[in-house]
Amino acid sequence: MRTYYFDVKDGVPTRDRKGLQFPNAVGAIEHSKELARLLRHDPRLKDRSLSIVVVDESGAEAHREAVYPDEAKSGISLTKT
Repeated sequence: MRTYYFDVKDGVPTRDRKGLQFPNAVGAIEHSKELARLLRHDPRLKDRSLSIVVVDESGAEAHREAVYPDEAKSGISLTKT
């Protein structure tokens, strides 16, 4: 089992100091999706760029889950090149 940390990022990350153990990254990624779903329905949250960053025990980012995925997609800029 490996330990994965679930940092909340909205410009300045809030570090998860405890972490949770999962047999692989797939379980940790599924957990981040559930956390994002729960946070999405919290009326106290205002920052639409909020994301959950899954970090493995070596410190490498394993996944990034947008709490508000529709807002993240609409942030794409279309400019002439």
